[in-house]
Amino acid sequence: MNDRALKVEVAAGLPDRQLVIALRLPAGATVKDALAAAALPSRLPDLDLRLDRVGVFGRRCGPDQPLADGDRVEVYRPLKADPREVRRKLAELERSAKKT
Repeated sequence: MNDRALKVEVAAGLPDRQLVIALRLPAGATVKDALAAAALPSRLPDLDLRLDRVGVFGRRCGPDQPLADGDRVEVYRPLKADPREVRRKLAELERSAKKT
């Protein structure tokens, strides 16, 4: 078993403020451990930190996901609009503009 410390980052933000926090965690640390070590509630009090909206390098995962050296844990904010619906509306606008 490897007992080296892991270097990981935790990325989180609000529309007007973003943080990337570098951490050193023990081998075997999880996403939940990284979030606890980052102390996000005290740094970003308005952040809605829910463990079902986290991931590593853009891929959603659970809080018990083990981390590897160099991983970036990300906290995702809820979407304001469904991207598929936005694309659909833009395509409709484009089609209607071509008809005129």
